[in-house]
Amino acid sequence: MSSIRTCTVCNKSFEPRLRFQVEESAGQVKYFCAQKCQQADMLRGETGTGARCSACATAFTPEYSWQVRVTDGGRQYFCTQGCRQKTPQAVAGASSGPQGPRRIAVFNHKGGTGKTTTAVSIAAGLAEAGKRVLLVDVDPQGNVGVSLGVRGERTLYHVLVLGTDPREAAIPVRDRLDVLTSNESLAAAELYLAGRPHRDRVLRERMLGADAYDFVVLDCSPSLSLLNQNALVYADNVIVPVSCDYLSLVGVKQVIKTLRDVYEHLKHPVQILGVIPTMYDARHKIAREVIETLQQKFGDLCFPPVRVNIKLREAPAARQSIFEYASDSAGAEDYRAVVARVIASTKPVSDKKRRTPSTPVRGIRVTESTPARGVTSSIQQAVDETPPEVR
Repeated sequence: MSSIRTCTVCNKSFEPRLRFQVEESAGQVKYFCAQKCQQADMLRGETGTGARCSACATAFTPEYSWQVRVTDGGRQYFCTQGCRQKTPQAVAGASSGPQGPRRIAVFNHKGGTGKTTTAVSIAAGLAEAGKRVLLVDVDPQGNVGVSLGVRGERTLYHVLVLGTDPREAAIPVRDRLDVLTSNESLAAAELYLAGRPHRDRVLRERMLGADAYDFVVLDCSPSLSLLNQNALVYADNVIVPVSCDYLSLVGVKQVIKTLRDVYEHLKHPVQILGVIPTMYDARHKIAREVIETLQQKFGDLCFPPVRVNIKLREAPAARQSIFEYASDSAGAEDYRAVVARVIASTKPVSDKKRRTPSTPVRGIRVTESTPARGVTSSIQQAVDETPPEVR
């Protein structure tokens, strides 16, 4: 029996090989030769000219890929992000299964805080725990590939600019861990993004093929570029590595402001999953003061610190994660604790147990409290100047 099918949109003959290329909805089977054809068909709506919101029943014409959700029971359409964010069980016809991967951006405006080390360690740790993980390098320096000793023929540039399926561009580097690498060509993607309509949502559209993963971890560059805007609009969680010094606390304030802007101007709610103190040395007073301040201001969002450990610096030279290079080191122990917190955060938490700082960024509160004993006024000021509420 021939496996050749005809694309529903462009009538091209092809052999389906990927999951997204075959879609069954309301007893009708559709075939798509490429993701752009699938997206084009989704944006036509239910009738070919429009759709009705699955949450509020408002008639509208879909414009963005996020307005369509494909489930085992068919397609769902959403007129706004608010409707999409509603509990799946509250949406008529919603699937009770997973709604795609957990998307985590590792981000801080300040360089030298351990972003790449954190991103690689979290991704490797999640894979070690049995999760299917895609690690995406959103930094043109390409340090993720260097750290793991891989160089992809196709990179994030090909996904963003040429529309390559992320599953075809990703490189399997470890059991259950794939990497989508980057290099200096990614800088040229900025020019491409600048000329695109809805330029902050291109990555979100291009990453539709990543739904087979449990987690997507994005290593962001230390800047507020169009690439990082795309990463933040695609992500649903942010992890902020903070080295134990004064300037990094100022960076946290800038991150919160950026996430507020993403919500207010780009209409994408994103949660701070955790703030990770890195390069912690208990012998230094400044490090202890930074920890006390972060714990006071962020409560449960402040993860246990990652201690200064030479093995963390040596691992990239060996092209290995910390768990492969020195599995019994303090660095491996600390990042395993971080991974455990990330996995635990995917489980539902009752409202009674949820502390105020764990609310989404749109409602996160940096509470006013008595300064920690021994914390210098300058360190307190770095966090106290953070807006008391990010809406």
